[in-house]
Amino acid sequence: MKIILSRKGFDSQYGGYPSPILPDGRLMSLPIPLTDSLKYSNLNFGNGLSYYQVMKRLNPKIKIQKNWIEITEETQCHLDPDIDSKVIERMPGWKPLFGQIDAAQGHLENEGITRDDIFLFFGTFRKTILLNDHYYFDLCEQPIHLIYAYFQIDEIERITHNSKTPSWMNYHPHVNSDTRKSRNNTVYIANEKLSFDSNLPGAGIFKYHQNLILSKKEECKSRWILPDFFKEVRITYHSSKSWKSGYFQSTSRGQEFVINCNFEVGDWIQSLITVNAAKPF
Repeated sequence: MKIILSRKGFDSQYGGYPSPILPDGRLMSLPIPLTDSLKYSNLNFGNGLSYYQVMKRLNPKIKIQKNWIEITEETQCHLDPDIDSKVIERMPGWKPLFGQIDAAQGHLENEGITRDDIFLFFGTFRKTILLNDHYYFDLCEQPIHLIYAYFQIDEIERITHNSKTPSWMNYHPHVNSDTRKSRNNTVYIANEKLSFDSNLPGAGIFKYHQNLILSKKEECKSRWILPDFFKEVRITYHSSKSWKSGYFQSTSRGQEFVINCNFEVGDWIQSLITVNAAKPF
């Protein structure tokens, strides 16, 4: 089994600020702004709020490359990976999906990613506070790299301009758009249940817990704390030089970091998912 640490959500170029850790512990990975079929105002975050409404309370502007723009109800986004069934209305047969193209997909192919391998999605997050019906980033807390979701692969589908896809999938940005024209446009479909725990779904969003934090406390977010047994396995885009005194220096290069599991890493990932996926919201 392979693990893929996959960087997703807002960053310094697309979005401009961290995804929020809500006061109740919910993790809201913000899809990057991109001309697509869905709007932030289409996405439901619960408690009667859309993503747009939460984002507007955090910051009225978002960054697209070098420009800051006012977010509106018409601002579009790239909902990928799409894991939470409650975010939009679903057709019968829906399963969690993740799409990838170009160099990032080429990397996954070269590493032989296949069925039952697991994506761990992480991004830049920061704790928030709620005050007078507005969310604010907690200035006492630093931005961190945090694992917010898991996704075990069932099927892998290459989507081309003439691919026949099931109707429940046609909303997805790697199915419904010009992305079909990319030479290696690929969609990953999640397992219905975890292969190692049939009581849990094959993909899901976590609730905040300290064991999901990658970043070393009071250090910049790219300095990670990983168990020592990770030194025995290969992590793509990294080398033995990535291990520094007291931390692991993660690289800004690449979206997907593939890890070939040994027994200890496999046990760690299964425990991490099992413990956190079972926590109620």
